[in-house]
Amino acid sequence: MAGGSAIRGSRVGAGPMGEAERGDTAPRLYVSYFCSNQHETRPAFSADVQAPETWDCPRCGLPANLDQENPPPPPKITPYKTHLAYVKERRSDKEAEAILTEALEALQARRAAGEVIY
Repeated sequence: MAGGSAIRGSRVGAGPMGEAERGDTAPRLYVSYFCSNQHETRPAFSADVQAPETWDCPRCGLPANLDQENPPPPPKITPYKTHLAYVKERRSDKEAEAILTEALEALQARRAAGEVIY
């Protein structure tokens, strides 16, 4: 028998932890929340607080509420817009054509003057 420890896996002060040593547990209130994917979430709250109306579903991340028949709809996600999409919102095609023509004329003038342009 190597090691010489007769009681394996224990330490000083180890023993069963029960209500006597930890004290009484606080009264809990379990509330059911339902998301649009039919997930039910039951978080525990202290009995003396008001439970919130909405809760985020830990499975899918969608909002959930207390009404099983009418869960909140998923939030509308707007797609990512590119820089060009934002520019097209601000400028008409006619304005874009004028800006492009102006930029090309300036570039041609610089090349005609012998300026090195990369």
